[in-house]
Amino acid sequence: MDAADAKNFVVGDTFREEVDGVRHQVDDIYLKVDRLEQSASEIEQFYLASKKKQPNGSKGSSMVKDKDKERHVPSIKKQQQDAARREAVAAKRMQELMRQFGTILRQISQHKWAWPFMKPVDVEALGLHDYYEVIDKPMDFSTIKNQMEAKDSTGYKNVREICSDVRLVFKNAMKYNDEISDVHVMAKTLLAKFEEKWLQLLPKVTEEEKRREEEEAEALLDVQLAHESARAKMARDISNEIYEVDSKLEELRELVVQNCRKISTEEKRKLGAALTKLPPEDLRKALEIVAENNPSFQATAEEVDLDIDAQSESTLWRLKFFVKDALEVHAKSSASTGNNPNRTNSNNINGNNKRKKEICDAIAKTSKKKTK
Repeated sequence: MDAADAKNFVVGDTFREEVDGVRHQVDDIYLKVDRLEQSASEIEQFYLASKKKQPNGSKGSSMVKDKDKERHVPSIKKQQQDAARREAVAAKRMQELMRQFGTILRQISQHKWAWPFMKPVDVEALGLHDYYEVIDKPMDFSTIKNQMEAKDSTGYKNVREICSDVRLVFKNAMKYNDEISDVHVMAKTLLAKFEEKWLQLLPKVTEEEKRREEEEAEALLDVQLAHESARAKMARDISNEIYEVDSKLEELRELVVQNCRKISTEEKRKLGAALTKLPPEDLRKALEIVAENNPSFQATAEEVDLDIDAQSESTLWRLKFFVKDALEVHAKSSASTGNNPNRTNSNNINGNNKRKKEICDAIAKTSKKKTK
């Protein structure tokens, strides 16, 4: 192997290493873009869901923003701690209400007519064979007391549940027994006494329920603000990462162009001809590619003078790949629709074709000048 061959071999090795390096970097960018797309989709779904929950979307959003300005948004962990504390305090308040309700229940159960309702109805001993056909849910004071004392999930969660069961005890008796029977009269009398005592406790129960509702609404707002704050931070991070990806892609594009051969005059001619075959929408995108590296070029101007020879190698290569892909897609699309131009709106076609013709004429005119 002479010196020239050795040099070419080293250069070839170096080039392959550079190509492999670029390929790995592109693969990394693909993975990053996939992750960014997934994160962006999550953010989009979050805001769409939030908008559906608020019929007056803009109004609700502004209210949340105003609240956000007025108060500090706690972290998720802090919210969990606050929620646990609120639940503990609320549970103590409810236990106090249950204790007061227990006093009412004790007074009713000590009445001289309360004895038929203290234990479950002995259906077999009393020969009440149709009892379960008439009564859907049997209830008695001993069952209520056991549930009040239960510490597990079978226990009562609030005072209204106990009140409902106490009423059920008397209503079952009134439903099964005739109005003239002693049990019916006893149940009706005790129910009236119970309702009088319940009305004395009811304002405290209502106040507690209102307080719990306000606390839950406040906690819900804090959760919403925290989630929106987290999504906003995620959106900012995604924006920064997208900027980094764009910068990296630009570096790789320039690196690739530096290592690519120059586009020949014949290729430029073919590129100019291919541009004239693009659909109006793709032609607009092609002009935007030119405008990216040429700020003075007006892609949306009334008259466009596109000089292919004046474009940078980077722009030419980008145009070359874009035009190739666009024409392939257009060819597949035309084949699938039977190449029937009447499927689209005729006014749009006429307008787009007019714009396309003006641009194509300008490209052809410039190419003609260069040829002369």
